[in-house]
Amino acid sequence: MSHDQATHTDSEADLRVVVVDDHATFASLLALGLKHENGLACVGTATSIAGGMTLVEEVRPDVVVMDVELGDGDGLDATAELMQRYPDLRVVVLTARTDTALMQRAADAGACCLLPKNGSLIEILQALPTSRQGELAVHPALLKQLFSRPSQQARTEVSLTQRERQILRGLSDGLDVRKIAHELHLSPHTCRGHVRSVLAKLGARSQLEAVAIAHRQGLIDRKH
Repeated sequence: MSHDQATHTDSEADLRVVVVDDHATFASLLALGLKHENGLACVGTATSIAGGMTLVEEVRPDVVVMDVELGDGDGLDATAELMQRYPDLRVVVLTARTDTALMQRAADAGACCLLPKNGSLIEILQALPTSRQGELAVHPALLKQLFSRPSQQARTEVSLTQRERQILRGLSDGLDVRKIAHELHLSPHTCRGHVRSVLAKLGARSQLEAVAIAHRQGLIDRKH
């Protein structure tokens, strides 16, 4: 399969996937795996962001697998641009590193899944059909890597109300503010106020960072 070109797929029922990665060997292996996976089909690969943008415009895939670091730019910036152009598209992002800022950027860009670049091919193939638009699913290995890091914040006692702990549980489960508000029978405005309070108490700059800090400090229990 040549790179930066569209390829033909016989099954209209297949989930049509484009791979954007500047490591040609990895892209070829993933394309080969997609070829032999039921329900999935690689309709093209690109080794640059520019090539990926052109390819997506040509073949209009269902899913794009996007590396974070490419030779001609940032994969998350490209993801945000793709989501603006094609709101129904799903983008699965691959990364060799993770931090709360990167996770927040992936969520803001509209990515639906964040996977480790050094993970198994099987994990990537399994994630593609289950990825959901509007939700950022983060691979457990990336979360473990994030939550196991020593906190930069002093281990001071943080006092959260029962409602704020419920909000944190919802954020930890990957729910957005509207879904949390619905589950807790709150207005979105009130729920956002609780989120701001949680961030302020934890000294967090984003919801993902708040969840990471709360996990490290044992502030999230699973009891309702």
